[in-house]
Parts: sequence; C-alpha cells; structure tokens
Amino acid sequence: MGKVLESSLWRSSDFGTSYTKLTLQPGVTTVIDNFYICPTNKRKVILVSSSLSDRDQSLFLSADEGATFQKQPIPFFVDTLIFHPKEEDKVLAYTKESKLYVSSDLGKKWTLLQERVTKDHVFWAVSGVDADPDLVHMEAQDLGGGFRYVTCPIHNCSEKLLVAPFAGPIDHGSLTVQDDYIFFKVTSANRTKYYVSYRRNEFVLMKLPKYALPKDLQIISTDESQVFVAVQEWYQMDTYNLYQSDPRGVHYALVLQDVRSSRQAEESVLIDILEVRGVKGVFLANQKIDGKVMTLITYNKGRDWDYLRPPSMDMNGKPTNCKPPDCHLHLHLRWADNPYVSGTVHTKDTAPGLIMGAGNLGSQLVEYKEEMYITSDCGHTWRQVFEEEHHILYLDHGGVIVAIKDTSIPLKILKFSVDEGLTWSTHNFTSTSVFVDGLLSEPGDETLVMTVFGHISFRSDWELVKVDFRPSFSRQCGEEDYSSWDLSNLQGDRCIMGQQRSFRKRKSTSWCIKGRSFTSALTSRVCECRDSDFLCDYGFERSPSSESNTNKCSANFWFNPLSPPDDCALGQTYTSSLGYRKVVSNVCEGGVDLQQSPAQLQCPLTPPRGLQVSIQGEAVAVRPGEDVLFVVRQEQGDVLTTKYQVDLGDGFKAMYVNLTLTGEPIQHRYESPGIYRVSVRAENMAGHDEAVLFVQVNSPLQALYLEVVPVIGINQEVNLTAVLLPLNPNLTVFYWWIGHSLQPLLSLDNSVTTRFSDTGDVRVTVQAACGNSVLQDSRVLRVLDQFQVVPLQFSKELDAYNPNTPEWREDVGLVVTRLLSKETSVPQELLVTVLKPGLPTLADLYVLLPPPRPTRKRSLSSDKRLAAIQQVLNAQKISFLLRGGVRVLVALRDTGTGAEQLGGGGGYWAVVVLFVIGLFAAGAFILYNFIRKRPGRTVYAQMHNEKEQEMTSPVSHSEDVQGAAQGNHSGVVLSINSREMHSYLVS
Repeated sequence: MGKVLESSLWRSSDFGTSYTKLTLQPGVTTVIDNFYICPTNKRKVILVSSSLSDRDQSLFLSADEGATFQKQPIPFFVDTLIFHPKEEDKVLAYTKESKLYVSSDLGKKWTLLQERVTKDHVFWAVSGVDADPDLVHMEAQDLGGGFRYVTCPIHNCSEKLLVAPFAGPIDHGSLTVQDDYIFFKVTSANRTKYYVSYRRNEFVLMKLPKYALPKDLQIISTDESQVFVAVQEWYQMDTYNLYQSDPRGVHYALVLQDVRSSRQAEESVLIDILEVRGVKGVFLANQKIDGKVMTLITYNKGRDWDYLRPPSMDMNGKPTNCKPPDCHLHLHLRWADNPYVSGTVHTKDTAPGLIMGAGNLGSQLVEYKEEMYITSDCGHTWRQVFEEEHHILYLDHGGVIVAIKDTSIPLKILKFSVDEGLTWSTHNFTSTSVFVDGLLSEPGDETLVMTVFGHISFRSDWELVKVDFRPSFSRQCGEEDYSSWDLSNLQGDRCIMGQQRSFRKRKSTSWCIKGRSFTSALTSRVCECRDSDFLCDYGFERSPSSESNTNKCSANFWFNPLSPPDDCALGQTYTSSLGYRKVVSNVCEGGVDLQQSPAQLQCPLTPPRGLQVSIQGEAVAVRPGEDVLFVVRQEQGDVLTTKYQVDLGDGFKAMYVNLTLTGEPIQHRYESPGIYRVSVRAENMAGHDEAVLFVQVNSPLQALYLEVVPVIGINQEVNLTAVLLPLNPNLTVFYWWIGHSLQPLLSLDNSVTTRFSDTGDVRVTVQAACGNSVLQDSRVLRVLDQFQVVPLQFSKELDAYNPNTPEWREDVGLVVTRLLSKETSVPQELLVTVLKPGLPTLADLYVLLPPPRPTRKRSLSSDKRLAAIQQVLNAQKISFLLRGGVRVLVALRDTGTGAEQLGGGGGYWAVVVLFVIGLFAAGAFILYNFIRKRPGRTVYAQMHNEKEQEMTSPVSHSEDVQGAAQGNHSGVVLSINSREMHSYLVS
C-alpha cells in the first residue's frame, strides 16, 4: 500500500454508512506507510507512519478498532509486521535493514532478535506442532555469507541460545514453515536437494522418483497431513508435474503431468492448480500438452482426473453443441494477484459445491474468451451465467452472489443471485457511473453488506459505495428452508475419499438469511475400500491406459521393492511394498486392501554406501595453520556397527564409531603447505566403502610479475615468464591472455613460449590462481621487424647489490637508458635497456628505429646512433652510484661466444652492432655501400673458424604454441670481429 496522507485516512464503524476522519496528531501532517489488523482480535490495529522527510518512523497503536490511537516512536524503519497467530499482543517487526525485532505488548517496547534475516522467511511457531508457542523460525545469514535455518524463543534469542536444527547451509530464500512441515533446499556442486522435517523431527531428503531431476519445486498445499508439490523436471519449460506425499512428506508419487505454469513479477511462479474450498479432496488443474491447455478436476486428491463436462445449453437456452470427447469446459484458474479483482475461480469454505469462474467451451482453453460459468454441485453440472468476465463476491455463505461486469467503461448496475446462479436480478448501486476497481465485504462469512470501490474519473480519488442486502431478507432461515444434495464424481460415484457426503443448501424459494450459525455439512457414511481408494506407492507407476487393468501399479526400472529402506537399522523390521498406498485422508474401511504385504522382514546388516568426506563450507583449499572441519556423510548402510578409519594425510590417523550418526565434524590444522590425501574408510561385517579428498594447503599468493622482453621480432620465439611469490606454490594454475584473444592458455608452468606474425603492440596478461587467491599482471610488447641489440655488462660490484627482483632490474634499466640518452642525444623513447635475471648482472640495449617518414628513405641514422653509443660506452661515460658511494660502470659486453639472431623470415636487415677497436673508417664506408645497394636483403653471416659467432635465439619450450595476438618482431643481430668482416666483404 502506498503512502496516504493523514487527511485521507477515514474510519467507518457502521458498514460504510458513515465515515469519521482519523486525527493522529493534531496540527501535524503524518504520512501513513501501512496498517495492520490483528487476526485474532480485529479491534487491535497498528499504523506505521513516517515523517515527510522519511527520517524517522512511529507506530500508532489502537485497541478499539481505530477510534483512538497512541503514538509510539521506534528506532528502526518497519518493512513488515507479523502478528502472532494465537497471542494478540505479540508482534514481529522486519526492518528495512534486514533486522528482526519483537514486541510482547502490541508494539510499545521492542527487542532485537536477530540481524541479517531473509525477508518473507520468518515464521511464528505453529500451534500444536511447536512445543514453545513463542518460538520463531527464521532464515538468517551467518558471518561467512551463507544462509542457515535457525530458531530461538522471543524471550531470549542470544547467540548462545540460537539453535540450528539443520547443521549445514541452505539456499537463500528457500526456508518454508507450513503446518506440520518445514522445507528448504540445499544446492551443492550444481545439484539441488530438497529437505523436509515432519512435526519437527530430523530433516530428511524429499524422495521424488529417481530421474525426476527437478529444476524447481513449488509447495502447493500441506493440509490434511499430506504435501502436494509441483515439480519442474529437467525436460520441462512452462509446465510442472504434480506429486503427492505420504504423511511424513518424504516419499512422493506422481498424480498429474504437465500442469501449466507462468512467471509473474519478481520471478514468482504461478501453477495452474486450485484447491476447491469447501469439499476436501477436490482440485482443478490446467494441463498443457502439445500447446493445448485443458481443465481437469479430481475428487480424490489426484488419484483420478476428468475433463469438465460442458453444459448442453448456453445462458440463452440455445444448444451449445459441445460434446465430449472433442469439446469440454475449460476455466482460467490463475490470473490476477490482486484478491479484490476478477480472474480466479471463486470457491468458499462455507459454500461447499459452489464454484464460479471464467472460461470457454471448446477443445482447449482460449485466453481471450472469458464467459462466466457456475456449478452448485461441485463440478458435476455447469451452467453459463454471463457472456463476459465479471467481478464476483459471495455473501452470506454463498446465499447471495454479487457480480459486476469487468469492463473499462463506468457502471452503475450490479447483478445478484440468491439461488446459486439460477436467476439474476439487477440493482442500481449508484446514481453516478463509476469505474469499478473491485469488491469488498466485511470480515465473516455471514455478512450481507458489501462495498464497491472505484473512481469517477481516472484522476479522481477512490469512490466507496456501500451495498446492503439485509433489507431484502426479512428473517433467519429455519430447517424447513434447506434441502440436501449428495456429492458425487462425474461418473456418479458417491463414495469419494472413502465416504458418502451430503450437504445442505437453501431452497431457491426461501428468501432468508443463513447467518452466523449456518453449517453446510449434513451427513456422511463410511464406504468399503475399493481399488480406486489406493494410488501407486513410491517407486511405482500406473499402467498405461491402453492396458486392460488401469489400476495396476508396476515398479519403475530403477526401484527394487524388496530392498530395505535407507533408514532400516539392524534389529528393526520392514515390509516390502506391493506398489499401493491408500490415498491420504481417505477414510474407507474393510473391503479391498491393496496394501497387504508379506510378513515383516528383518532389516539386514547393510554395507556402507555413498560415503562422502568434505570440508565444511565445501572448500578444498586452505591456508597453513587454519582450522579445517572435515564432515563425513554416508547415504546408505548401517551406521551403528560401522567403524570409520580416518587418515588426514599428514600423519594423523584415527578410528571412529558413530561418526556419521552424530554428524560431528573432525577438526584439524595443517601446519605446512602441500597437497594432502584425506581418506575415510567405512567398514562393517557386510562390506566397506571409501571416500577420498585432496586438500591443497597453500599460503596466499603475495606478488606476481610478468617478465618478458619488451621488444621482439616477427616470428621470433619469445618466452613469457610469471615471477610469483611465494616462489614455488603447489598446483598454481596460470591463465595467459595474449593479444585480443578471449580464450586463455592454461599452464601449470610459470612460463610459456609463443610467436607473433605481425608488427605492432601486443598486450599479454597473466593470472595466477592458487587456492582462493588470484593475482594478475600485464605487459605490452612491441613487435618489430627492424631493431638493433647492443649487449651490455656492468662492473662486478653490481652483483653484490643485485637482489634479483623484477622491480630492481627495471629500475637499473631505466637509469642506464636515461644516461645513454643524455650522453648520445638519442631520444629516450628509442632506447630500451633490459636486465637479464640471475648473476652475473648482464643487460641488452634495444635500439629502435624512429617512426617512418614517407619522404625519406633508409639512412645512416641507425649507424650513427650505434657509433655514438659505442663511443660513450668505450669512453666510460655511463656510470651510476649505488648505496655507500659504490660507482658502477656500464660497458659493452664481450660477445665472443656468439651472436644473436632475433626471429626469422623475409625482409630482415643486418647491421654491425659491435665495432671492434681499430676498425678503420674505410671499412665502415664499404659496409655502408654494400647494404645500400641491396636494400631489404637479409644478410646472414657464414662463419667456420673456431672464434666465429653463433646465431642464437631464446630457447623454445613449445614449438606448437600459437602466437595468439597480432604480434610483430624480428631482427638480425650480428657481432663479428674485424678479420671476419674483411673476409666477408671481399668474398
């Protein structure tokens, strides 16, 4: 309900004849957020109000139906109030901060019960089931982020007294407490399990047929000691299958397939099934098969279903020409969520057999056909009453039926019937036509006063029109004003749910008030049991209709009827099912007993099966020194005589008994990193089972650095290395994203090798994942087809100060690059100094070409840069200071052991990068002319003497690793001495 200003709040105590303005705070404008009426004492009312600025909230409390109110400030913002179902002064308040408060004096004093509570999953104790009437069931979030089912009494809800009836976590928003049952679901390893507790006993798995594999489960009803559930199985999209349970709500049998469903706002699901009020065991359902929706009815809680019989005449007395099996009556069962408007089938507890709803005749339900039909004998015969949809309201136990057309035009006329829809009269309820929004009646089944609410125009306030039918009836009904009718199914069988039932109804000629004391039930007589009083037991299915005996139940292929139940303990007895069980709440006696079973069988000693070991919280990666709770579960087999041998993999071994019976976890702590094999062996005289869990004990990752040469050549193998701290964690997985690829390369090694076929900038990203910690680093590589490499070395003093960390190497490289740029006037962006890992400390200087200019051809600028670099290095002009005043000199590195070739492929160019002292100018001039006359040609040095340089490249770890980016690199680096250069030039 939206906020209502104080001036709009009015009260009526005479069935709407007159209204009195409620003044909560004289002179103060109060905004009413919501109001609540106590269900056990309607004189007690609580209004929730807030200031215009929404900065604070107050309650207004009334114990005299709103005649007077007492203001009560509160320190929280109310989202919902929940009255106790039996004790009128006890109220729960759920706040907008997900906190739960309680009051025992109708809202005057409040106590905080619990924090982080799930909205709409808070429940008072159920009378007759919960021992403590002040108990509260709730779903709450723990400090770890998971959700649990907890209970506590309102007078003391401290953490010490908070009880968790189920040890493990449950799915968010799944707790339901309803009548004798408590439900929730638990999803683990992408599989959902549904649990139930009957009359607060231990929680057990709800057992659907083995291969139902539910995607969703909705509770339909829980009355009469039975659970109806709608299950969306793995193959269904917009339909659900209907199952009913045994009294404990554990074992489920199929009663109807393919019931239509629809999604509503906030992802709520509506199932097209409706329990007919007033006659137990009667349900309506819309079944959808091959796109066709058809309405079915059952009189025995789903044991048998039939299509609705169509009327032979329409409301005008003309033949409908609708005859089974090609034509039936179909009804819209679920439409509007608003209870005040039309769209649902109308039934009432005190009007047994009276059903009214919108639908159509035909081979299937048609969405746009909304003719109105009624039955007064619980679906045995139907009559059409209107050609269009109407708002419907039952008054005086169904003695008066009010109908107003559901239309977008204003109305002033309503229709009513006092003979269960046989005849209809009209009544002008207003002199001015109004747009009707809905119908309301006073609480209580005996009332004959109603209110039409609507508006005169779309911009006007609501108009309330009182309609009082009491003057039309001059007296109370007597016994002579009633007749009886007998309940029967569509085949005319009066033995329904094991008894013959008769109900009283008012004679159509009697204009009298049924009143408060009216009861509908007249007589009942128990019937003898027949085959139709039994349905298929868990694990069995009804034979197809094509077979002669449609009542026969056969075991499913996966079910062995002779197997003892899972909870069968040694020393106990069990009976094997013959495939039948009596319909729950069926009261038949004697006659046929399809449940007759062989003699009681002794529960055998069964071997343990389905043994599982896990860490509480479902983690498999923990930290050293962290407390670990191992949980051992056993799905089947005797547990009383079973011994459990536990080996936690680090030398701890122990023998347990009753380990799975108590459910107590095993607490342990691993001190050292590693991978530990945890094993549990369960064994008794009948057999054994074993469960194994591998636990990773790892310290959290501290640092990750991606180390890679920043400049590489086309098609050159390049090594990508992830430097990780701690250095050698166990089972770290590395994810490599190269270039624009969205698919990572995975490796257990901290390095991979790849190539790039195109020039340009390529981003490489690596993630390291170890246990629950993940780190990432990223670098950009420049892939070129032309660049030069100058090998460098440092004075030996630097080795003593080399911590061999990536950051240190990067800083030293930046210093050398900056000094070289300053001394040679070569732009700093064309120089990259890369230090190599390890000792001795060595480096490579990458000399890049300037950006190309279209008007200029290749020039000597690259040689001049190299000469300038060589000159300043030979002149010992490049040096820097370390801590303590130690000066480090940078020099050319002796490459007498070989030369490097970066990449391969066409279009490479060669240049001398190491000039030997004494090389005369003429030699350099000849070399320059040689290169100039052969532009674009790749030059390879062919050397054969013992001192010739080797052509080297980074070691390839994987020839088949693809360069997954638009790479770019290659160059040839030549290092030769003067004698070899001379022989090469003159050859």
